[in-house]
Amino acid sequence: MRRSRIVIIPLIDIMFFLLASFMMVSLQLSQTKNIHVNLPGALAARRNYKPDMINIAVDKAGAVWLAKQKISLPDLSLVLSNRFRVNTNLPVFISGDRDTLHGDMVKVYQVVRSAGVQKVEFMTDCKRNN
Repeated sequence: MRRSRIVIIPLIDIMFFLLASFMMVSLQLSQTKNIHVNLPGALAARRNYKPDMINIAVDKAGAVWLAKQKISLPDLSLVLSNRFRVNTNLPVFISGDRDTLHGDMVKVYQVVRSAGVQKVEFMTDCKRNN
């Protein structure tokens, strides 16, 4: 009488392949969701995308965008205050178009800081040097 065996090594290989595939797909899905702005270049820029960060964009006209939706500064302050209460280690990234006025960026920065957020970074394009 023959005994049958279950060989699990190929099953483990398949599971690792599926795990790696899932991880790669999930990393691609965690890209920032923001409007397209023509970012200024910087030599020391690095990419830093996290799923729990907040991306704020300021376009040429000075309009403020959060998650591809236009938002006023008082509403932005409310959203940031609520998110900061939940996570006091909240990172906020502010991106502005190359032609955005400095004053518009400062207004957004002041709103972010007044909400209590300590981790504020400005996004730049690391591909360009100009």
